[in-house]
Amino acid sequence: MRLNRNPVRQLPIYRRHLLAGAYETTSVARRLQCLPSQLAACRELSSKAEPAQSRLSDEYAQPQTNAPVLSDMFGRFHNYLRISVTERCNLRCQYCMPAEGIELSPNSHLLTTEEILRVARIFVAQGVDKIRLTGGEPTVRKDIVELVRGLNSLRPLGLKHIAMTTNGIALRRKLPLLREAGMNGLNISLDTRDPRKFEAFTRRKGSDHVLRAIADACALGYDFVKVNVVVMRGQNDDEVPAFVEMTHDDPVDVRFIEYMPFDGNQWGRKKLVGYYEMIDRLKLVYGDSIVQLPLEPNHTAKGYKIDGYRGQFGFITSMTKSFCSSCNRVRVMADGNLKVCLFGNTEVGLRDLIRAGASDAEVVDTISQAIKRKKRAHAGLDILSQLPNRPMIKIGG
Repeated sequence: MRLNRNPVRQLPIYRRHLLAGAYETTSVARRLQCLPSQLAACRELSSKAEPAQSRLSDEYAQPQTNAPVLSDMFGRFHNYLRISVTERCNLRCQYCMPAEGIELSPNSHLLTTEEILRVARIFVAQGVDKIRLTGGEPTVRKDIVELVRGLNSLRPLGLKHIAMTTNGIALRRKLPLLREAGMNGLNISLDTRDPRKFEAFTRRKGSDHVLRAIADACALGYDFVKVNVVVMRGQNDDEVPAFVEMTHDDPVDVRFIEYMPFDGNQWGRKKLVGYYEMIDRLKLVYGDSIVQLPLEPNHTAKGYKIDGYRGQFGFITSMTKSFCSSCNRVRVMADGNLKVCLFGNTEVGLRDLIRAGASDAEVVDTISQAIKRKKRAHAGLDILSQLPNRPMIKIGG
């Protein structure tokens, strides 16, 4: 490969050296304009100048561990794996499930528990330190506690966080068992506090079950309990202040999610309530008591809190202010397909590869190639609404 002598001006070429494993602190390398052959000197100067830490931007830091496999061509390291463990759900939410329902994959087409754990182990061995279980609805799996326990056994390999996104309907009785099995945190979906609107949203009853699950999860001492609220104009946007009030007494993190387009969810621009509009409305209610929180590394939510309240709230702004530049997430769906971008329609099959007898090294190579093809950013709002994609229930909520 022809080496470029100014890696700052020709960054894509330089990043190929990063992915080959020859890298140090990006800011130092830029300042010194190091070639791979000069990295010994870079290392010495790097240790004097600042801690060894690779940065794509000032927003977030890149881990160095095993960067070649889980880093893409834009320097983003993917240490966060979301695994959809089922396509089934006990609700029929409008933005997630088409009104006519979905055709479920045969059980033989879905990853088995053993295959899920193998895929998880392969990713953790390459540097993933956070795994989130999604669905469908993960609590409909009879072996969900055993699956969490299996993931917990990966902690010696470097796994730090196990979380789950759930609708909360069948969660309460499983909360102590999941905590004991190793679950760290929960995202519980609740789009309205009004029982009648809840039934309209989900085409099912049960808002009281969800509210009690949120309270019990806080009492059990999970590391975090987040409440996911998909905001839709004319349906629940008037409840935004009421959800913020949930943070008054409980250490919950309410996350307002901009309505996103997926197959069959009847998305329309008029239904979208953007982040700026929501925060402006809240300023009319809370004024200067709204405190903006520092952005976390690889942030998806712009965080705030009300001065004196126990919890906090934030906005996931996928539609109006994307966070693609700091994306560190990949998804494995219930049928074993790897999806490197939530809004991308390109998928790579891992299930058939595994069942054909592929070694871990061969699976790693396939994963690495898929991540290297990840685009810099997803398409714009109008284009996204026209692109084919799976229904949200088949991607993982």
